[in-house]
Amino acid sequence: MKNNKNSNKNKKKNSPTKVISAVAGIIAAVCVAGLFVIGATGGFERFGYTSGDEALITQTKNTANENGELAVAQGKNEEDKNMTEENVKVLVEMEDGGEFVLELYPSYAPQTVQNFVDLVSDGFYDGVGFHRVVDGFMAQGGDPEGTGMGGSGVQITGEFSSNGFSQNTLSHQRGVISMARSMDPDSASSQFFICYDDASFLDGQYAAFGKVVEGMDVVDGFLDVERKPNSMGEVASPVTPITMKKVTIIED
Repeated sequence: MKNNKNSNKNKKKNSPTKVISAVAGIIAAVCVAGLFVIGATGGFERFGYTSGDEALITQTKNTANENGELAVAQGKNEEDKNMTEENVKVLVEMEDGGEFVLELYPSYAPQTVQNFVDLVSDGFYDGVGFHRVVDGFMAQGGDPEGTGMGGSGVQITGEFSSNGFSQNTLSHQRGVISMARSMDPDSASSQFFICYDDASFLDGQYAAFGKVVEGMDVVDGFLDVERKPNSMGEVASPVTPITMKKVTIIED
């Protein structure tokens, strides 16, 4: 998200309302900037990106196929299999015994849902954890390496409006699940995040594709786990692993 700063040519002092609005705008802009560098040096780490000389690369470092080429889905799901059209429910069983249920909405993000369903069906998320938990923001998981740099080896098209996909109008509100990515709009792979509060400033920039419909208290419980500072200085890295024991598709 670009941070638009309009110079104040008026010599009069800003009103309290204008000052508050300006501060709110700056905070939102900083949050979005942090998301873009998620995983990078820490700023982009918020969603699993990485930085340094390799900053802004995809959240995964395993995205090359056997020929060393980037495996970007770009419609692969539509060509190779029938896309899921109905809402899908997914049960997430945690190592500590907690459970929560996700409902995925293909009407908003069909390829994103199909990618998630495929990974669940392959058992990809079994034993994988949440490596980043940020108070008042989100819990991010789905990285098999637990570093914010891992992925499935395949990237998918970003289904959100700023990437030319206008049908995804699902807002990032409490309980909504969305895909993590790097600065590249088509770099999402396996990492996802679940919103704790209103994060609508991400709307149109990340592919929201479902929501926690049961057991949000379990996701809230991640916040009770002791965390240590990550490379970005946020107290967000769980000291004790928060691990998904089993993730399965369930029938209503």
